[in-house]
Amino acid sequence: MTDRKDEIAGNLAAVEERIGAACAAAGRPREEVTLIVVTKTYPAADVRILSELGVRHVAENRDQDAAPKAAECSDLPLAWHFVGQLQTNKVRSVVGYADVVQSVDRSRLVTTLSREAVRAGREVGCLIQVALDAGESARGERGGVAPGGIAELADLVAGSPGLRMDGLMTVAPLTGEYAGRERAAFERMMDLSTDLRRTHPAATMVSAGMSADLEQAVAAGATHVRVGTAVLGVRPRLG
Repeated sequence: MTDRKDEIAGNLAAVEERIGAACAAAGRPREEVTLIVVTKTYPAADVRILSELGVRHVAENRDQDAAPKAAECSDLPLAWHFVGQLQTNKVRSVVGYADVVQSVDRSRLVTTLSREAVRAGREVGCLIQVALDAGESARGERGGVAPGGIAELADLVAGSPGLRMDGLMTVAPLTGEYAGRERAAFERMMDLSTDLRRTHPAATMVSAGMSADLEQAVAAGATHVRVGTAVLGVRPRLG
């Protein structure tokens, strides 16, 4: 366990250094960027180590893995983010532990999240997942709404009991005009965030950037970066 803690501590320090350097290069205070460690496929023991090392935000993308892990770690001072594509039949479970759902991309999901949040007596933060590779109306390959659909969905979230409109999330596109142009993709996200804040001033979160491209996200203005591999190592293969 000590070896694992040392390994994670070393990786975490290296990621912190990268974020710090990226903030300095962009002329941003370090506290403007929140690190979310993606703990999917890793055991609850790793989540416990992360908490001991001062991490306060963790993310999961599959409810069947996340629910038991969150229950096992319920004594820890952590905020849980759900970042995967969310089926409506998993919403009740996810609302039980997730403080923020970053993958809101359709109205049916919003109404289900609202119903279950009210039932559980919780307030759940919502980020609209934006598919920069989608057309103006289509949904992206990996989930997400096209830029043209943000405003309508944001209004729906903001008007739904039990939900809080927190901002936007994206994954750098692998195809389309932004393929290989992460910085340009993240700058487009910041423009979309500026548009959103005109009608929803509190929706200031922009979750963008992962292990490979966090520097570009910080340079563009992202408020949250989601890092898994660079902190926890290469993921064990799922059977």
